[in-house]
Order: sequence, then structure tokens, then C-alpha cells
Amino acid sequence: MLKTIRNAWKLPDLRKKIIFTGLILLIYRVGNAVPVPYIDASLLSTYFTSLENTVLGLYNAMSGGAFASATIFALSIQPYINSSIIIQLLCVAIPALERMSKEEGEEGKKKIEKITRFLTIGLGLLMGFGYYMLISRNNLLSETGVWPAFVIILTFAAGSTFIMWLGEQINEFGIGNGISIILFASIVSRVPKLVTSLFTYTRNYFLRDSIENATVYTPWGTALIIIGILAIMVFIIFISDAECRLPVSYAKRVVGRKVYGGQSTHLPMKVNMSGVMPIIFAQSIASLPATAAAFFPQPAEGTFWYAFLNAIDTHSALYIVCYFLLIIAFSYFYATIQFNPVEVANNLRKSGGFIPGFRPGRPTAEFIRKVLNKITLFGAIYLGIVAIMPILAGKVVDTTSLSLGGTSLIIVVGVALETVKSLENQMLMRHYKGFLE
Repeated sequence: MLKTIRNAWKLPDLRKKIIFTGLILLIYRVGNAVPVPYIDASLLSTYFTSLENTVLGLYNAMSGGAFASATIFALSIQPYINSSIIIQLLCVAIPALERMSKEEGEEGKKKIEKITRFLTIGLGLLMGFGYYMLISRNNLLSETGVWPAFVIILTFAAGSTFIMWLGEQINEFGIGNGISIILFASIVSRVPKLVTSLFTYTRNYFLRDSIENATVYTPWGTALIIIGILAIMVFIIFISDAECRLPVSYAKRVVGRKVYGGQSTHLPMKVNMSGVMPIIFAQSIASLPATAAAFFPQPAEGTFWYAFLNAIDTHSALYIVCYFLLIIAFSYFYATIQFNPVEVANNLRKSGGFIPGFRPGRPTAEFIRKVLNKITLFGAIYLGIVAIMPILAGKVVDTTSLSLGGTSLIIVVGVALETVKSLENQMLMRHYKGFLE
């Protein structure tokens, strides 16, 4: 990775793109430090400490801590991600949008992007209103009234829209996928805090005699966390590049005096076809009970509701099981949206291709569907393991700060690999020599 970046830096045009991307990320990080007016930041930070393991904690992790600080970029890229998911699902459910995205080519994609932008603005206003109602009902405002409400909601929506624009600028003038790069920067910005926490807790262990009631990691717990993070990263890198290759042959065709076809290739099918989306969906749904419970007073110990809340807590065995099963379910759901066996089989038949041992058409589609189900199951189990391992590790070392680690690691490693591949492709295109030379 470092070698690729070093080689890209030597090329003037790629160096400009890298510098431009860095400047965009600098603007994003500066915006994450600018607070929204009329909000009591100290009370808000204390309040969000109790919501760390809810769906709001997921939003905070994706925003690099800006969500809990109520800065102008508090909503981060969540409105854009949600609008993209909604449009993607609607393209499957609504035939008009499906035709627009597939049959109209580049012009249709531009229309879909335009619809996504307007939906992002709408979701930004809606999420900004929800955020305002949350802090208003919990008396976290330094000043109340219509004007403060208008400023807060509009600032949140404008911040999310500006982030969407920054991502588009990276797509056009920078390196890699803009939204993914911004999400990468948000997650990586929390690494120093994690390292500091590990150092502090390890130091407290050796000074535990002088620190009363200190919650600490043992040195073995710290070593276990570091080794676990490295092992999960290696596992993610291995699975990210893994794919199932189905052999495809093309029949020979004689057109005039020329013979076409007769070649053999393969149909690649990614093991983790759905990416990190199943984890995000599953975590949002599995943590909804804990999120709803956080808005109500804590029940008395020994009551039914107290036992119920402990049973659905984000670190309970029931939560882990439900979380794992939801990841598997959403992996299958998202795989069916991303990959259509019938469409692939029809495209193979139209181009004169076939999978050896299977007749073109329905038999080929059924075979591809069986393979898709098998690799989707493997990919879903992989996602489930990566998602729950940080939770189990947190239970071993007695901490709750690792519950979002699996999601963050998949995003960070995936974006890093994707960006390096983008750099390699651009360097390859630059040094490619055609047959005319």
C-alpha cells in the first residue's frame, strides 16, 4: 500500500489528486470541530455517553464523534447513505426507476443521482428535526424558541448537503470514492482516542492500588485486543479479495470467412457481495429496543422492565444471537438485490456463452442461484463473526467501547483496499502503451 502511494506521488497529476483529496478531508475535519449554536455541548456529551451502545452510537462512530458534539457536520454522510439505499431498493420495486437506471445508460444514472441528491436534502432536514427534538426534550439547549430551532435544523441539513458535495468533488478531482473516503476519515479520527484509552487503562492496572474503583483492562486484555484487531484485519483483507469463479465458454460462430468465439473465461462472484450494509442494517434494528429504552427513566431493580432491558441490552446473549441472525438475513436480502441469476443467465445466452454442463437459460440460472446461496451463506457468517467478535472481546476484558469495532474495521480496510486499487488502475492507464506505439 505504501509503495503504491509513494509511486503515485511521483506522478504530477496523481500527486495533485492526492493533495486535493487531503484538502477536502481537512475541510471536513475542520467542519467537525465547529459547533452548532444554541446547544449546550457539555450536557450533550454527558447525555450521549449513556447512548454509546444504541443506534445513535453507530451514528456517532460514523461521524467521527461529531454527532455527540453537535457540530455542523453532526449528521455526516448518514442522509446520503440512507437516500442511496432507499433509491437502490426503489429501483428494484418500481419498474420506471429500474428502466431509468439500466436502459437509459449514462443519462439515466445522472437522473438517479439527481433524485438521490434531493432525497438527501429531505432526509437531512428530517434527521435534523429529529435531532432537535431529542436535545429539546432532554433540556440540552442553551436557548429555546422558533429561531434557535430553525437555525439548528437548517445547519444540520446544510452540513450533510455540503458533505455530499465534498464527496462528489473527490469523485471528480480526487482519488477513490468520495463518500467512502469521508467515512474512512471519520472512523480513523477515533483511533487516537482508542489508543489513549488502552494506554490509560493499562497504566491504571499497574497503579490500581492508588486508584479507587478504577475500571481497567489488564495488560493481557490489552494484548488480546491488539492481537484480535490485527487478526480481524487479516481476515477481512483475505475475504475482501475472495471470489468464486464459474467457468464460462463461448461457442464458435462463423461469420463470412471469420470464426468468432471458442474462448473460455470465468464469471466472478464475490464472497462478500453485500459489503458492510448487512451489519449496518442489522445493528440499526437490533439496537432499536435499547435505543427506545434510553429515552425513558431507568426502571427500579428487580422489576419486570429492569430484567427485560437487561435481556435486550446490546451486550446480552440474546442481542448477540439476534444480531448474528439479522446479519445473515440481510446478507441474503442484499445479495438478491445486487446479483440477479436470471439476468446473468440471459446475458450469457445472448452473448453465446454457457457454463459447461448446464443448458443455457433456466438450468444455468438455477445453478448460479445455488452457487450464490452457498457463497452468500459463507459471506454472511464471515460478517457475523467480524461483527460479534469485538462484542465478545469487550465482555472478556470488561469494556463496552469495542461494540462498533467490527463495522469500523470492515469499512476502514475495505476503503483502503479500494483506494489503493484505484491508484494502481490510474497508474496502469497512465503507463499503458497501445499497439500503435
